[in-house]
Amino acid sequence: MNDTQLVMYDEDYRKILAVIQKLVKDANAKGIFVVDRNGQLIGEAGEMRGIDTTSLASLTAGCIAATGGLAKIVGEEEFPIHFHQGQRDNLHITLVAHRIILVVVFDDRSSLGLVRLRVKKAGTELAKVFEHIQKRSEQANAGGGGDAPFSEITDEDIDNLFSM
Repeated sequence: MNDTQLVMYDEDYRKILAVIQKLVKDANAKGIFVVDRNGQLIGEAGEMRGIDTTSLASLTAGCIAATGGLAKIVGEEEFPIHFHQGQRDNLHITLVAHRIILVVVFDDRSSLGLVRLRVKKAGTELAKVFEHIQKRSEQANAGGGGDAPFSEITDEDIDNLFSM
């Protein structure tokens, strides 16, 4: 996994949102969440309201980290797909591009087979978006950060801003 700091622009966010909004419809899901491995929520779509998305994101990242440790113990690199079945709702969790976690919440209006099929396609699309973001971030870092946000701000600018 590459630890390059990613900088996401509005156009990137819109692409991610379009993919997960389509996934909600195609998989007949209640909600879709995109989380990074650090536990930060990147995007969400669907009908789920009133849930603690901060906790969902951090617990999902923790789950991926914990099962990654289990995978290593049994000789696997990682377990990229997780499924949790509940009485009402189910969770399908997929690791995308070794960096992003795709969480699908669904109920009996859908099936695990349909979710897995639709997640496979959406995961490929999300991987392409994040690959583009990664390449752009790496180019900005290699080029001295000229295209990175705030690269033109100097320490003097910051001092002037806070001395007012």
